[in-house]
Amino acid sequence: MRRQQRGPPASLVTRTADWVSSMLRNAEFEILFVLFFVIAFLLFKDLTARPEYNQILSKKGQEAGSSLF
Repeated sequence: MRRQQRGPPASLVTRTADWVSSMLRNAEFEILFVLFFVIAFLLFKDLTARPEYNQILSKKGQEAGSSLF
């Protein structure tokens, strides 16, 4: 069923706001998915930029005699 408009047509600003809100509702999962990876990337980048954490990550692979297998 189509919604019947009463009165003058909606303004451009109203139609644009309605379109943006409908796109956000339709793409909610994708937005949250991308946002999760962006936040995870920024946190990991921040952690590896600190010298004390960077030494821990780089020393782990350089230990003599250590092997995962």
